[in-house]
Amino acid sequence: MKLGLLRKIIGGILLVSIIVLVNWKPFQTYLQIPNQITVFQGQEVSFGKASPVSATVAQSPEKIILNQTEHLVSVSAKESGKSEVILDLAGIPIKKVDVNVLKGFKVYPGGQSIGVKLNTVGVLVVGHHQVETAAGKKSPGELSGIKVGDIITQINGQKIEKMSDVAPFVQEAGKSGKPLKIQISREKGQFKASLLPLKEKGTSSYKLGLYIRDSAAGIGTMTFYHPLSKKYGALGHVISDMDTKKPIVVEDGQIVRSTVTSIEKGSNGNPGEKLARFSDDREIIGNINRNSPFGIFGKLSKDIENGILDTPMPIALSHQVKEGPAKILTVVDNDKVEMFNIEIVSTIPQKFPATKGMVIKVTDPKLLAKTGGIVQGMSGSPIIQSGKVIGAVTHVFVNDPTSGYGVHIEWMLSEAGIDIYEKPKLKAS
Repeated sequence: MKLGLLRKIIGGILLVSIIVLVNWKPFQTYLQIPNQITVFQGQEVSFGKASPVSATVAQSPEKIILNQTEHLVSVSAKESGKSEVILDLAGIPIKKVDVNVLKGFKVYPGGQSIGVKLNTVGVLVVGHHQVETAAGKKSPGELSGIKVGDIITQINGQKIEKMSDVAPFVQEAGKSGKPLKIQISREKGQFKASLLPLKEKGTSSYKLGLYIRDSAAGIGTMTFYHPLSKKYGALGHVISDMDTKKPIVVEDGQIVRSTVTSIEKGSNGNPGEKLARFSDDREIIGNINRNSPFGIFGKLSKDIENGILDTPMPIALSHQVKEGPAKILTVVDNDKVEMFNIEIVSTIPQKFPATKGMVIKVTDPKLLAKTGGIVQGMSGSPIIQSGKVIGAVTHVFVNDPTSGYGVHIEWMLSEAGIDIYEKPKLKAS
């Protein structure tokens, strides 16, 4: 009995101690100290500490400049490489912080309105068509098991690249009565279909019973381009087919300059839209080799300027982005890039690539009056905070057009094939 009472008393004391410890401010500060920090050469990163704690550079001190106040440690980097900061209390080490210093890295911010043309891998099936024959209405494509969203890559062993490649096979098969051997690419893999075209009543032509498309076009906004590699990123989200709602599998594509002609203002439940046209000269300024959840990517063939921030700027990693004021670059009239005020409502310090890393809100009166907030076509508009490119606008909230999501710039750079974590090359001995 006494032993049970003693256990209860000890348990109570431990519970109270844990509650006191968890709510003790120095302990809370300790928990918030990161195990590792990443910083670009020439930049600074800070974290809090309790007043009795002191910090020293334990490894590679030549790479690090360390400043500390009673409650703050600031680390800036002189050289790329690895280092360590040790926190101690009364001479006893209590925490090690690994410091990863990256080489200085800069990109040009975008903001320009661009026209986008994507060419698919093969031809995309976007619907079924009922062919009116002497025996009634049928869709040969549907009967053969071909589905909306499938991509036809080969017919009778021959590669299919565009819609005009299909017609000769269809007419020949219809006249000969021999079914087409069709190679299909689908999300779950490859499969083959056998399809016999049917003759349309009252005509001499044969039909597949499928609606197909080999390209898609639209507008968006340039996010960044890298001056050394000429690689760029735009849009900040995947381009999906408007009929199938599935991501377009890209063979190749092109981007051109575009001009915003008018704005359909957004309202609750009704996202607005930039209305734009491709520039008259339709001059190709870059290619497209990737369409991913983080945007479209390729290389520029022409130099472009935004006329407002035409100097390379550093970037911020996801853990360096802060809640608070920021700006975006975008076009709302003709081809003039302008800067507008926004607020970073929340940001997630992501360790792995993911979309929707930030929630943003438009606060600029001029932009709100013109667009109502975030509108379609604004996706890809670069977000600038504290003199750094931190990401891009991606989506609007349907029920609140003043707000939406943003993606962190580091994931777009990775998708573009730019390695910001590249290790410095060893010097020859």
